Amino acid sequence: MRISKVKVKNYRLLKNFVMDLESELSLVIGKNNTGKTSLLTVLDKFLNGSDVTRFSFDDFNIDLRNEIQQLVVGELVEEDEFSPKGIEMDLLIKYNENDNLANLSEVMMDLDPDHKFILLRFEFLMDYDSLLTIRKDFGDFQAKERDKKEENKDYIKKDFLYFLRDNMDYFNSGRKSLSCSKENGEQEGEYFIDLNKESVSLKNILSFKKISARRDVSNKEIDKTLSVQTSRIYEKRETTKEHSEQIEKFKDQLGNTDFILSGIYKELFEDTVNNVKKFGGIKANDSEVSIESTLQHRELLKGNTTVKYSHAGQLFPENLNGLGYMNLISIIFEIEILIQEFKRTTEESPADINFLFIEEPEAHTHPQMQYIFINNIKELLKKGIIREDGNNRDLQYMISTHSSHIVAECNFDDIRYLQRTDDTTVIAKNLTSLEREYEENGEEENYKFLKQYLTLNKAELFFADKVILVEGDTERILIPAMMKKVDQKSESDSLPILSQNISIVEVGAHSKVFEKFIDFIDIKTLIITDIDSAKLVKNQQGNTKRKACKVSDPEASLSTNSSLEFFLGTNDLESLIKKEFDELRFMKETQDGGGKKWEINGDGNLQIVYQVEETNESNEDYHARSFEDAFVHINETFLKDEGNTFSSLTKKHLDSFREGEINVYDFSNKAINSKPSFAIEILLNSKEDDGNRFINWNTPSYLEQGLEWLKEN
Repeated sequence: MRISKVKVKNYRLLKNFVMDLESELSLVIGKNNTGKTSLLTVLDKFLNGSDVTRFSFDDFNIDLRNEIQQLVVGELVEEDEFSPKGIEMDLLIKYNENDNLANLSEVMMDLDPDHKFILLRFEFLMDYDSLLTIRKDFGDFQAKERDKKEENKDYIKKDFLYFLRDNMDYFNSGRKSLSCSKENGEQEGEYFIDLNKESVSLKNILSFKKISARRDVSNKEIDKTLSVQTSRIYEKRETTKEHSEQIEKFKDQLGNTDFILSGIYKELFEDTVNNVKKFGGIKANDSEVSIESTLQHRELLKGNTTVKYSHAGQLFPENLNGLGYMNLISIIFEIEILIQEFKRTTEESPADINFLFIEEPEAHTHPQMQYIFINNIKELLKKGIIREDGNNRDLQYMISTHSSHIVAECNFDDIRYLQRTDDTTVIAKNLTSLEREYEENGEEENYKFLKQYLTLNKAELFFADKVILVEGDTERILIPAMMKKVDQKSESDSLPILSQNISIVEVGAHSKVFEKFIDFIDIKTLIITDIDSAKLVKNQQGNTKRKACKVSDPEASLSTNSSLEFFLGTNDLESLIKKEFDELRFMKETQDGGGKKWEINGDGNLQIVYQVEETNESNEDYHARSFEDAFVHINETFLKDEGNTFSSLTKKHLDSFREGEINVYDFSNKAINSKPSFAIEILLNSKEDDGNRFINWNTPSYLEQGLEWLKEN
């Protein structure tokens, strides 16, 4: 038995939010402000919060606020045209024939043995009667505001949103079990059980607990967070009768200590006791007292247990440990506490569904620790709820994270990607739907490659705001320097490109493999590639093959770049040369047949750039074939400067180039033995003046234009 789906309506950015859940781990990821914390809090408020403190005005989605305002200040709608307004959450429970249905029987809407779904709805709504009341009350409020303004011209009249913020009593909480389809669990019909009226408790069906990102962990000298947690662990274990033998030994030892201490106290406080006997009563011995030891096992742990860590053979108090270790140890302790709470006491049975939400466990930790943590935590939690009496339960859990390292160690199918579609709405995406898209296009191998690449190299793409896809090492190494040059040159007020959350990913000639993923996460993308000009020649056997050549070669007719052919629909060289910058910007749009295709769109979020004809310092025009080709052409002075050292280049070709005996194309193809080494030597030979860096070389224009577009958009 598990929660298979959660739906949230009108809670903060979760306007019409739907998320499928895995039977064990659901890993919730996304950029900042995409609703991860909102998902945690709405679950907690509906499942654990009191009716009085459950929701506030700030929890309302912006569109919901506007709807309510229109209903209150606008023309009154008829009751039959009105639907209750507020926050809702649906939990779809899926069970099977092996589950004990005793608790679920109270909320079942269908006794069909083939029906395996329960749909629970939680509400915080304004009904029609409340609408009538709020309209009247707001009218009275407005009248008072006008009077205040007349009395004091400087008074600022309060609006409806101010009024609503302090008046949430117009909304009422409710719980229902809804009729739903046996095929998929979607709501079906208008029938329901009002769980409030029927006084149905859900505590034996569902138990929800959380570990918030706001944990009480610090390394202040007075902090004993971990030590306090040990007493909570003891308290929870005592109620479930676990480790009963050890607990009994602990109590026996405390009892022995009580007898010993009481004898010491008698001698220590003898004078005090005698004074009380003499002066404390009306007659002798009327106020006789004794001071005895009564050590309480729970209180003793709270005040006298200290967690220490070992270092170099010595023990040190917890507050001297690093925040990262303290955070992880605290999470482990907290999980232990919550597992005990899930187990409940010996006299109680655990809930049918036990759901744990851990928010951002990576706080204060370095990457290697994050790898270790997620692997260990999965091992710990998959054991579930184990009790000595065998009344065990599975544990369903959700982890939200910003850590690409945690993502890399998790199953792709467990990932739920949260994405903002506008200022008021967030949606959840399953990577299984992305897999289906690849499979439907016969690209199973591409998806396999994508999964391996992202988990091994670039899971950070999930958290980036923008991405640059480059072909090789040279671009990857030099792009940050070129971004710096763009910032130095820019006169706009936009955020510097180096300060933006941009991920640079080396994809070789495989940028088209990423195209569905780019669309899936809806990320602004700059693809930097090469025009890769070629001509058709015949070999000795008379077969036609493609051979690399200059763009200006009279026989050059095509591009061998498969990604250009994929996005632009052609490999015709002349057509590619004629493309303007704006004609290389795309948006993926749905076609009449239902599929999606990249179409040229000036408002698109994918821009492709490749080499264009450019004039160098010697006033020579040239259309390069590759990045190295383009860089050499416009940086003739830089490369010919005898003061710059390029030990990775073939010396005879460098000398020939400096003497003008070899052209750019041949030099680029013959002299560069190691592209990464060449890129590093460009940086090593770079100069700085008056705070400006890399001033003695130029960025190819197609790259500069692409980076400026990415910066400004």
